[in-house]
Amino acid sequence: MVNIYEKNLEKLGFVLPTPTKPVANYLPFVKSGNIVSISGQIPFDSNGKLPYLGKVGDTISQEDAIKAAQLCAINIISQAKMACDGDLNRVVRIIKLGAFVNCIDGFAGQPNIINGASDLMVAVFGEKGKHSRSAVGTNALPLNVPVEIDALIEIS
Repeated sequence: MVNIYEKNLEKLGFVLPTPTKPVANYLPFVKSGNIVSISGQIPFDSNGKLPYLGKVGDTISQEDAIKAAQLCAINIISQAKMACDGDLNRVVRIIKLGAFVNCIDGFAGQPNIINGASDLMVAVFGEKGKHSRSAVGTNALPLNVPVEIDALIEIS
């Protein structure tokens, strides 16, 4: 059964992929009471590929980095669905996104790039998708991805 949040994703042209498995010694998410901490998600597409690689301001455009941030958000939602035993209706609120942008020194457009993820959360979850966040520039990210985002989500 597809719920309203998945229908919102479909209207936006997205389908939830199968959640990715950890590639190191960590869990994809941890539940503590009604809070789910989702580990950093990178921009894998639904085929398990990384369509966006590189450093913003050098080898990847801001427009492509925004698309990468959207894919990170999709992967966060996919992990949230797993944490909710398949029922995204259990999402009470997206509390926080913690975002990292692989960028050149002096680049100051991290907030604009991470809006790709923030806007998607609001488009999918409405008021429940409004969240606090951080958007930090860094000199490198795993696998040379341009964006990595983690999340805190409240569930019922």
